[in-house]
Amino acid sequence: MAIARFPSIVIDCPDAEALGTFYGKMLDWKSEVKPGWFQIRADYGQVIDFQQVDDYTPPKWPGQDIPQQMHIDVVVDDLDAAEAEVLALGATKPEYQPGTTFRVFLDPAGHPFCLCLS
Repeated sequence: MAIARFPSIVIDCPDAEALGTFYGKMLDWKSEVKPGWFQIRADYGQVIDFQQVDDYTPPKWPGQDIPQQMHIDVVVDDLDAAEAEVLALGATKPEYQPGTTFRVFLDPAGHPFCLCLS
């Protein structure tokens, strides 16, 4: 029995509006800002919330000294084109890349996310 259609994902970060804006632009989702909180929403209903946290410590990827805890996979048709777009939005690309059908990036708050071929 499903109790909800889409779970909301909440991501801790040092600046909710900045990180929410990054993902909102990358996914082309609508956004809403509230004090200390930022939400993006897809037309079909999926939601990602960004929660501002004092003394935020970003994960250290690929090591586990400060584990990533979770990450988002974004399915794309063209890895090179998508890479250029996320880098222009403020993502960084770590040197270590463990696969060939996906690429790992760090969002502006240091969370790993992957661009994956469809």
